[in-house]
Amino acid sequence: MTPPRDLVLPTGYTDLLRDLKTRVSSARITALRTVNTQLIELYWSIGRTILERQEAESWGSGVIGRLADDLRSEFPDMKGLSRSNLFYMRGFAAAWTDPIVQQPVGQLPWGHITVLLDKLETHDHRRWYAAAAVEHGWSRNVLMNMIMNKTLERTGAAPSNFVQHLVEPDSELAQQIAKDPYNFEFLGLSGEVAERDLENALTSRITETLRELGPGFAFVGRQVHFDVDGDDFYVDLLFFHIEQSRYVVIELKTGKFQPEYAGKLNFYVALVDDVLRRDHHNETIGILICGSKNDRSVRYSLGRATSPVAVAAYTYDSLPVAVRQGLPDAEHLTAALKWTATE
Repeated sequence: MTPPRDLVLPTGYTDLLRDLKTRVSSARITALRTVNTQLIELYWSIGRTILERQEAESWGSGVIGRLADDLRSEFPDMKGLSRSNLFYMRGFAAAWTDPIVQQPVGQLPWGHITVLLDKLETHDHRRWYAAAAVEHGWSRNVLMNMIMNKTLERTGAAPSNFVQHLVEPDSELAQQIAKDPYNFEFLGLSGEVAERDLENALTSRITETLRELGPGFAFVGRQVHFDVDGDDFYVDLLFFHIEQSRYVVIELKTGKFQPEYAGKLNFYVALVDDVLRRDHHNETIGILICGSKNDRSVRYSLGRATSPVAVAAYTYDSLPVAVRQGLPDAEHLTAALKWTATE
């Protein structure tokens, strides 16, 4: 029965309704997570049993195929009991030998886990990507992109002087946000481009730029102006890393690294640190991204820098077609940016 429109509601009804909506939404999310966790635990246990029987009784692939047929006959409404999926379960149990209840992989959907099994060979790599996917809420397509883009291998790989200028564990945290090389394939550029054109392309595709930089980056501005007693200076790109509570200065050079580039970046980091940094912020760091570099020249240059800086290269290497097709297209990204701007 629909209540009358002129019903006088009790005091506090609106607050109560809001609270109950929050509880219901939270419970639904928790229920979905619980169902997923139970399913993943079931798949792991099935895979573990298959492994044990293969070792004890020398099961062949034919037995696993028959097992899949019998299970589907018994549970016709349940998806995920195909022969191929049973082999995935076996691979899952072989890759994670310990119970997965308290491990990040136990919180991932099954589709994510099959990507980890298909695309990665080592347990350390699978564990790293599983933990990152849980922490940052990556979709299956984003996880695929991160793997194919060799995010793990590039994360923290840029030569830096962070250890010399930042205390532990701050130096290690800062190192983890400095990739090498950065992959700017999403810009659709090739060959030599002007530095301003590269800067324009990165800021016009800011959603993808932030994704490539990594989690935690927030865009502050481009060509950020500083007046130093009448002298004008402009920082190419300025970001703030929310998780580490620090400014990150990024300078772009399309050519090969030159020692004087490090000196200029050193100056900009000191400038941002003095003008913008607050007491509750961590120290500002700088990342120089250039077309190519000689690591030995970089090490000599960083040894003389007085600010915490890193030097990385960039590349336009293309992703495989299948992976590229799974990523958002330009229209979706534009729509996302417009939606964000109206929030």
